[in-house]
Amino acid sequence: MSNTHHSMAGNDSDKLRWQAVLKRDAQTQDFVYAVLTTGIFCRSHCPSRRPRRDNVRFFNTASEARQAGYRACKRCRPEDASALTTTQVIAQACAEIKSASEVPSLKELSRRAGMSVHHFHRTFKAITGVTPNAFARSCRMHSVQCKLSDPHNTVTEAIVEAGFTSISGFYEQATAMLGMSPTQYRKGGLDARILFAVGECGLGSILVACTAKGVCCILLGDSPEPLLDDLQTRFPKAQLIGGDAQFEKLVGHVVGFIDRPDKSFELPLDIQGTAFQQRVWSALLKIPAGHTASYTDIAKSIGSASACRAVAGACAANHIAVAIPCHRVVRSDGALSGYRWGIERKRKLLECERMLSQG
Repeated sequence: MSNTHHSMAGNDSDKLRWQAVLKRDAQTQDFVYAVLTTGIFCRSHCPSRRPRRDNVRFFNTASEARQAGYRACKRCRPEDASALTTTQVIAQACAEIKSASEVPSLKELSRRAGMSVHHFHRTFKAITGVTPNAFARSCRMHSVQCKLSDPHNTVTEAIVEAGFTSISGFYEQATAMLGMSPTQYRKGGLDARILFAVGECGLGSILVACTAKGVCCILLGDSPEPLLDDLQTRFPKAQLIGGDAQFEKLVGHVVGFIDRPDKSFELPLDIQGTAFQQRVWSALLKIPAGHTASYTDIAKSIGSASACRAVAGACAANHIAVAIPCHRVVRSDGALSGYRWGIERKRKLLECERMLSQG
């Protein structure tokens, strides 16, 4: 093995590179380091044991290290056509969590990512918008939903096969995630009672639906039929009960709010969604009428500055129109972007709120 190497020993660049090696910084991809005692070269985020500084040599490229007689590490694969970016490293971690029969520990995930536990946890949350633990819970809950749809699975089998180690722990989360008990969800909402009514408002047709906990759906559209189809698709076997006179008063309150969205929505909500979605929706409720926020603003407000796309996804998943004001979220340049119930409705809502806020 040749001792020729691309070295800038003692200069600032080498000091920064060595710090990246010590931190297993996956964001630093502009060099490789070689170890004299093993004859192997690696990326900065390699999970292998850190060598002594005086045994380390730096190269700008894997090719230079190879030409100097060093061999590529089989763990971090520094000669791959494109080194993993931080986003790709976290994407790999997400894939591992999804596919694992038992959720890997935070320590194991961070080791595979070549990061410290603290750095991995912080980076994972910044990119995905949730912690690794919350992401794992969401994956397991999705798995339960799929398994509950199989009539051959009992509820207990679905819970265990999805990776939940505690039955009681699952039930503590189930209703908020599924919107009903696991047994009811398995039966397509069988025995769940949902009151609903359709009507007209200034934005077109409206459907309002409530569980015993509160308003669970406010849907908008051009005609009632697609709104009913949407509700029935969500709960194919639930008891969808047309509202009585008392419920009609509630619907009237909702319609009044839609037409005057500067008021506060005083009815209880039954908010069903993932932990991340609920964090986003809570942030939306803090945007005053007559004001807007960007997806980036919302991402930052929930401590996940890099999760703009995930924020947009949570807005799109909102099924309680106007009361959870996803229409107040715009692009960073102020332009209107996608709205589940149509851009024109979004425009009308914002214009109405702006006029009302100005007196």
